[in-house]
Amino acid sequence: MNGLGIVNGAKNLKSQTSTCYTMAKSKATRLILRLARRLKHSHQTLTTNFVAKVLFLQFVAMVAPAPALHTTVGGNSAFHNFNNDFAHITDANERRRLALAEIDKAPFGWYHVRACVVAGIGFFTDSYDIFAINLVTSMLGIAFFQNSVSKGTIPTTSDTAIKVATSGGTVIGQLGFGWLADVVGRKKMYGLELMIIIFATLAQALSSPSHAVSIVGLFIFWRVLMGIGIGGDYPLSSVITSEFATTKWRGAMMNAVFAMQGIGQFTAAIIALIVTAGFKESLVTGSKASTCTGVCQLAVDKMWRVIIGFGAVPGCIALYYRLTIPETPRYTFDVARDVEQATEDVQAYKQGKSHGEPDEITRATTNNQAAQELEIPKASWADFVAHYKQWRFGKILLGTAGSWFFLDVAYYGLSLNNSVILSAIGWSGGHNMYEVFYKTAVGNLILVCAGAIPGYWVSVATIDTLGRKPIQFMGFTILTILFIIIGFAYNKLSGHALLALYVIAQFFFNFGPNSTTFIVPGECFPTRYRSTSHGISAASGKVGAIIAQVVFGPLRTRGAAPGATGAAASPWLNHVMQIFALFMLLGLFTTFLIPETKRKTLEELAGEVPGTPNYDPALTRYTAGAQKSGHSSHEGIAHETQPEKIV
Repeated sequence: MNGLGIVNGAKNLKSQTSTCYTMAKSKATRLILRLARRLKHSHQTLTTNFVAKVLFLQFVAMVAPAPALHTTVGGNSAFHNFNNDFAHITDANERRRLALAEIDKAPFGWYHVRACVVAGIGFFTDSYDIFAINLVTSMLGIAFFQNSVSKGTIPTTSDTAIKVATSGGTVIGQLGFGWLADVVGRKKMYGLELMIIIFATLAQALSSPSHAVSIVGLFIFWRVLMGIGIGGDYPLSSVITSEFATTKWRGAMMNAVFAMQGIGQFTAAIIALIVTAGFKESLVTGSKASTCTGVCQLAVDKMWRVIIGFGAVPGCIALYYRLTIPETPRYTFDVARDVEQATEDVQAYKQGKSHGEPDEITRATTNNQAAQELEIPKASWADFVAHYKQWRFGKILLGTAGSWFFLDVAYYGLSLNNSVILSAIGWSGGHNMYEVFYKTAVGNLILVCAGAIPGYWVSVATIDTLGRKPIQFMGFTILTILFIIIGFAYNKLSGHALLALYVIAQFFFNFGPNSTTFIVPGECFPTRYRSTSHGISAASGKVGAIIAQVVFGPLRTRGAAPGATGAAASPWLNHVMQIFALFMLLGLFTTFLIPETKRKTLEELAGEVPGTPNYDPALTRYTAGAQKSGHSSHEGIAHETQPEKIV
């Protein structure tokens, strides 16, 4: 057969298949058509036998029945042959339900690990940047406040302003990015917040004061901007991990992402320790902050820039993977209402691609019909208000926002006690600036490794077994007791007893409400408002953090004598601890408002499944979808209309 014959044969084949092209629901049919198109440009010799085989395969693809629904070629890969399993189902609601059921029941795979790592590196960066400033502010005092008034110490108001700036920006980012992720999509916003963090971090590291702008002013500006990026990471990472996760291990996946905060804190202390050792010869020339001048001051100026600047490195590594992660299928189904794209995106996610590539003709035909059939309400301000006006849904948002607020007041307030704890265990002060910075870095390593990191990972290991609500309830209860003991017995406790209580508190913060307040809001809200609601909850927490820093910081030092150090510098600390006990008790009460999300699908938690506590009769997708698609579904589908228990 010559080249002209090949072209004519291809044209005939294309003509024969054009009528059934728009009705093609199986992958085999589409592949044959693509082959026919490629034949036009082929210059190789094809035998008549081969063309006959192609036509035979086309005929089989058109007349053969669809494969049984429960059969998935290629083993138990999470989403293998996704189109072959569900493309024949014409009802959009039924198709969506079955598709999401496959995601929920998927075995844990490398694509889940990838999602955790990509999201977790962002939280590593967030935590590093927030924690590093606690180590850096004393260095800023030496570098920029070496005068007769400050004597190498940054003023308290400036120190507080720099730290509060991050929390203020975080509130803006959580609300703004949370809302935008529900409006324009998770994928379009994911990575943008990391770019902001990277840019603001590098800008801080390169900042220098001028006659017009002080170093404090520069830091406040850049840390507000950085805080916006950090804030955006909270709802985006939580929701993306949640919507890609298998139901059985969703809690562990989300908790593993959040646990990277502990690794970020650990790394910040390690980097501080490394640069301190690197500049030892220069630092030993300064006996104290006021005498750290010349080479000592120059060394400190370099040190804080390295510590801050290193925070951009992990963000740069994760940026590419964030920009290439596909849109979550739940968002594409429920908000974008693009059934074909959603099914292809599942395949893309599994294969590490940035997006799926559905057939555009089939996509247009299917989506026009699906837009009319999908029964989930469209997102709007009126629907948002109507949804949360119902107490069964409104109380959940109140519970997640309230518990996060009460938690962060004490969580950030407890960090005010770090200097007292480090003094009690002998890791403060020194004969020269090298010893001061060395002991500060090592002391923080001790505190992070002893309490925070174990708490995070115990929570990861148990959250899908014990459940979110019991862990949060237990955490708030134990923290209430601990703060009562610290507050009312503070003056009677030895330094080592105080250290033990501090470490226990850090453990139960993270094996407790600090983890669960991040996880639950990413699970218990409907897809169309999931990111917005998580952002509201997280922003509530950061408002609590601001209160802790602005109100309880000065309150702690009330009545302190000028120049006092250690415990004498915090005469009101015991009363502050008593107030924190009250906040923990209030957090305990708000826990009753949130649902237990363990081993429940996101659709069950959103009130879409009959027989579940929050079932909303207005959302009739499950029952109606099953009735509409009964004629096109294979035997065995009917039993899946009820929620499956995940074991």
